[in-house]
Amino acid sequence: MEVDDIFGYDKLVSAENANLQAGMNYREGKDYSIVLMSVRKGAPYADAIDTVTGIVSYEGHDVKRFSGGPDPKRVDQPLTNPGGSPTANGKFFRDAIDFKIGRRKKAKLVKVYEKISRGIWSYKGFFELIDANIVSDGRRKVLKFSLKPVEKKSFGRVVELPHNRLIPTPVKVEVWRRDRGQCVLCGSAKNLHFDHDIPFSKGGSSLTAANVRLLCAKCNLQKSDKILTIAPWIFAGATAASHIQRLSG
Repeated sequence: MEVDDIFGYDKLVSAENANLQAGMNYREGKDYSIVLMSVRKGAPYADAIDTVTGIVSYEGHDVKRFSGGPDPKRVDQPLTNPGGSPTANGKFFRDAIDFKIGRRKKAKLVKVYEKISRGIWSYKGFFELIDANIVSDGRRKVLKFSLKPVEKKSFGRVVELPHNRLIPTPVKVEVWRRDRGQCVLCGSAKNLHFDHDIPFSKGGSSLTAANVRLLCAKCNLQKSDKILTIAPWIFAGATAASHIQRLSG
């Protein structure tokens, strides 16, 4: 699986071989944990991404809703279960604080998947869990986890990832809607990927929808690092004009 790949929930679960319904998945004994995030309007948690640093602010999870029980959105997010064992919140919080105060030498790695549309997810890559805080949202105490984008290399080596390499979620959502959930070259709706028109390595931007499009795996492989000329009718409005101007310039 590559960063910016797109897939349905079933494929996500299959790829990780894990039940990810909780959205926040601490993996005991594994070299990374998993979180599912969303910054879409109406999302159940207030996740956010800093546009300057690329750091994800991931909100902890609420107590489970049960018949006759309190509104989970009015109860402090728990670090422990009723029996005293740590919740997923508690495990992530412990790791973040251990790293922050130097008790843990390396930050815990977390794989992040982001929701693009109903039933549609995109792999955002590896992040380091570098901090955690308990804050008030005006009604109760919630947990905020800070995740820094990194790239996992061979032999477990981890390097910082330029924040402007990541395609922001709003850009992905705009591109998904504009390209109608299909490859702009062949029309396939399978094995899709968010692709840079002008490659990032050649100076192309990740921060605007004008330089991002949907390609299927086959067309993406054929493209390699070459800049393709795309039929102008694929794009609309200002996007089309800017694309034509760039090609003609």
